[in-house]
Amino acid sequence: MATETGAEGDVDLLDSFRQFFALERDVLVLSLSMLAFSLAFQMTSRYVPEYMRILGASAGVIGLYGSVGNLISAVYPYPGGAVSDRIGSRLALTAFATLATVGFGIWYLASVIGDIALGTVTLPAWTLVFVGLFLAQAWKSFGLGATFAIVKQSVPPGRLAMGFASTEMFRRIGFLLGPLAAAALLATTATFVEGFQRVLAVALACGVVATVAQHVLYDASEDTLGKSFEGIDQILADLRTMPATLRPLLVADTLVRFANGMVYVFFVIVVTEFLAVGFTGFGVQLRPDAFFGVLLGVEMVVAILSMAPVAKLTEWAGLKPAVALGFLVYAVFPLLLIFAPGDQWVLVLLFAFSGLRFAGLPAHKALIVGPAKQDTGGRVTGTYYLLRNTLVIPSAALGGWLYGSEWAVGVGGVTLRAGPELAFGVATAVGLAGVAYFVAFGREFEAYE
Repeated sequence: MATETGAEGDVDLLDSFRQFFALERDVLVLSLSMLAFSLAFQMTSRYVPEYMRILGASAGVIGLYGSVGNLISAVYPYPGGAVSDRIGSRLALTAFATLATVGFGIWYLASVIGDIALGTVTLPAWTLVFVGLFLAQAWKSFGLGATFAIVKQSVPPGRLAMGFASTEMFRRIGFLLGPLAAAALLATTATFVEGFQRVLAVALACGVVATVAQHVLYDASEDTLGKSFEGIDQILADLRTMPATLRPLLVADTLVRFANGMVYVFFVIVVTEFLAVGFTGFGVQLRPDAFFGVLLGVEMVVAILSMAPVAKLTEWAGLKPAVALGFLVYAVFPLLLIFAPGDQWVLVLLFAFSGLRFAGLPAHKALIVGPAKQDTGGRVTGTYYLLRNTLVIPSAALGGWLYGSEWAVGVGGVTLRAGPELAFGVATAVGLAGVAYFVAFGREFEAYE
């Protein structure tokens, strides 16, 4: 496909927007529906750990919540394909959208209903948050492998990173708007719970409108997504035949993601409780919870602005340096955050730095799907993410245990104490091990050598 420059195979970063508005009605409706759910989930999910803390959940429970989320991310895509095979993509899309919408509603009810008495047993309010999680993440069952395969088929091998940068920029705009909308709603309320209820109400409304519009307007009669799922035997076969060049990347990526998973759910709690930093300036005063949404917005602005230039640089520097940069930012951010001074501008700079972890994401995706044979990109991608996400499942539970524990042990005259500092410090150590492994053993995709 030619771009404005006329060079065949070039990737115009604005082309994804032009193509989006030129889509046929059914695909346009589906795209807008997915964007609506992405916004709703980004508005809510990053604040759920703080919501649980206020509802009485311990650090260990919050860590378990993170691990359950990891489990869902690992196993949902394959059942999603099977359901689509059985009932058809139109009904499957409507079912998943309905489940996600109900999930937002259950999260809302958690603070309204409170603790639930069942005979002699009392279920704490945060139990409903777990129930809602299984439903709210249903929308994530859609098309990860298909997206990778489509980019691989549409873009020359030497420009895969730019192709992924184009699609990622569009997605990340949704990721930017969600937290900022949440911050605005939280800033207008007296308490976090009241503000988060408003956020959840908006998310619920987005889900209802998107679900109804999608079901009424979307015609999936020509859609073949989800019809190639062949069960567990196919998964095992794909694992055995994964390209050898992906194995060092998979090991390093798993270590880095495990490290991030240990502390990711606690970022909001560190800002709102551990550091307790709000924002004052430009005639605005924000509580720490609202300020956290702004910090996520800063992070995503840097992500959006950095992905395209870094993807362009990969065409002469290669994919490996860009991926290593992203891994390094993932690894060191936890330690920088937990030992940061309680200064608003320091946090702004830290989250801007964190946004650079996304700069290597297009290169990372290109390095995953690039070595795959033609017409196997979706399966290779699905296999890679299934294995990585499965191995990362226990990370948040481990991080929660370290974060909330109070034990201390002496080692060589030095006393190590459990708590937030140790949890975040161990996370950085694990992440740096992943970075070192990738630098030592990671392999470049031949089209970029």
